[in-house]
Amino acid sequence: MTMPSHEQTASSQSSQVHPAPAEPLEPEPASSASSSASEDPGVRARRREFAALLGEFRRTPVLVPLGGGPGPDAERGLLTADFNGIRFILAFSDEQALARYAVACGEAGREWAYQTILGARLLDVAVPAAGVPCGVALDCADGENGMVFPPLGGIVPDEVAVDREEGVA
Repeated sequence: MTMPSHEQTASSQSSQVHPAPAEPLEPEPASSASSSASEDPGVRARRREFAALLGEFRRTPVLVPLGGGPGPDAERGLLTADFNGIRFILAFSDEQALARYAVACGEAGREWAYQTILGARLLDVAVPAAGVPCGVALDCADGENGMVFPPLGGIVPDEVAVDREEGVA
C-alpha cells in the first residue's frame, strides 16, 4: 500500500520530532446506543477518555516505518505486525518512540525509512486497504504508554470493523 506523504529516515540516535499540537478536546458524551443510565460511571469515564485519545490520534501526524522488503521505498508497504489474526499498522508518536522500538527489535543500528501520516488517514484509508482485519498500534514498544486502536466500529470505517453486524453494508 503506497500513501502520499513525506518520507524520511530515522536512526536510533536521531533527534526528537514533535507531532503537531492537537487542539484541546471536549469530551464527547457517550451515545445512548453504547451506554445506558445503568452503566457504571467508571466505564463511562473510560469511554470518554478513549474517545478523547482517539480524536487526538486522528488529528496528529505519526511516523509509520516502511516494511522490509526489496525495492525502492516508494514501493514498500507500511510496517505491520499480526496478533491473534489481526494485522496492526505500527505507528510512532516521534523518532524517540521509533528508536525504542528499534532497540526492542534488536535493530537499533540500521536506519528506518518512514512516512509521516495523519492518524485519521491511517484509520480511514490504510486500514481498509489492508484487506484483512486491521488496526493501528501506537508506540508499541512503550508498554502501558502505548495505545491500540483495534478494528472496531467507531474507530475504523464500519465496513471493515470486525464487530459489525453481518449483512449490514
